[in-house]
Amino acid sequence: MAEKELLLHCCCAPCFIAPLYKLRAEGKKISAFWYNPNIHPLEEYQKRRNTLRDFTLKENIELIEKDEYGLINFLQATLKDIENRCLYCYETRLNATAKIAKELGYTAFGTTLLYSKYQKHELIVDIALKMSAKYGVDFFYEDWRCLWWEGKKLAKETGLYRQQYCGCIFSEEERYREQIQRDKP
Repeated sequence: MAEKELLLHCCCAPCFIAPLYKLRAEGKKISAFWYNPNIHPLEEYQKRRNTLRDFTLKENIELIEKDEYGLINFLQATLKDIENRCLYCYETRLNATAKIAKELGYTAFGTTLLYSKYQKHELIVDIALKMSAKYGVDFFYEDWRCLWWEGKKLAKETGLYRQQYCGCIFSEEERYREQIQRDKP
C-alpha cells in the first residue's frame, strides 16, 4: 500500500466523518484536504474550516489546507449564471484536489461531496474524472449517500458544527428564503 494513498477533499467535518470511518475500517490511508472558497459568509467559512481542523486533529488525520476565502472570485465567476454555480464550485475544488494529489504523490483523490444527498452527484463524478485525466492521478469513487443518516448521527454525537446550507451565499438565501419572506415587514 502506498504511503500517500488517498487525498480526500472535505467540504466539512460532518460530511467527512462517516466516509472516514468506513475507509479506515477498510485499511485506507487518508489525508484530508480543505479547499472551499465557495463557502460564504466569512464566519461560516471559518466555522467549517475550524471544525474540520479540530476533527482531523482529534482523529489524527493529516490535514492539508489551501485556506483561501474566495468571495470576490466566486461572485465574479457565478453572478452571470447563478443557476449553474455548482459547476464552478465543483470544478474549482476538484481541480485543486487533483493537482495537490499529483504534486504530493498521492495515488488517488476523492471528495466528501459524494456523501451529500443534496449535491449533484453525477456532475461531481464527471468533473472528477476529467480532473483525473488532466493530472494523471486516479479518482477514488465511492457513493457515500447511503451513509447519510449514519453520518448525521455521528456528527451530532461528536458535537461537530453542522451547517444549515450547502455553502455559497446563494444556497444560504435558498435555505432561508421562507424565513426571509415571513420576516419581511
